[in-house]
Amino acid sequence: MSLNHSKGRLVGLSRDLLRIWQETQDSWRDQKGREFDTVYMQPMFDAVDHAATAIDDLDKILNKLKDDCEF
Repeated sequence: MSLNHSKGRLVGLSRDLLRIWQETQDSWRDQKGREFDTVYMQPMFDAVDHAATAIDDLDKILNKLKDDCEF
């Protein structure tokens, strides 16, 4: 499994979860719902964004390493 495939899967599943979470928020509008969003959901979505960026960076490094080793 390639890094790009793994990144795509991670981002896709995160989008699916975000959509479902937004639907949940339509009916869960109290303080506990907002707290859950702040404490758990938003940090997780931020972490996925950071992980996707890190995967891109790692892929670039690995490709450069591969190119350097082929010479």
